[in-house]
Amino acid sequence: MSKSRFHVHRGDTVQVISGNHKGASGKILQILAAKSQVIIEGVRMIKKHQRKTQDQPNGAIIEREGPIHISNVKLVEKAASDKPAKKKVA
Repeated sequence: MSKSRFHVHRGDTVQVISGNHKGASGKILQILAAKSQVIIEGVRMIKKHQRKTQDQPNGAIIEREGPIHISNVKLVEKAASDKPAKKKVA
């Protein structure tokens, strides 16, 4: 079983390039490798119903980020001051 490699990693800043949330950007919070999906901070907010617990005796409706397929996002270039450029080997 080989490990999947993707063009983005957790913590990278990405932009959505297709779908309902086209143009939105944010930081990757989580990668779901089995489904080839990513969860991006502040993008595709969905409402999730939570059942009653001791902490919330009446239950609750929580807003959280939903997954987006990894092929629908692109990496946003980082500023030049963040990391030095890679050296080209001749």
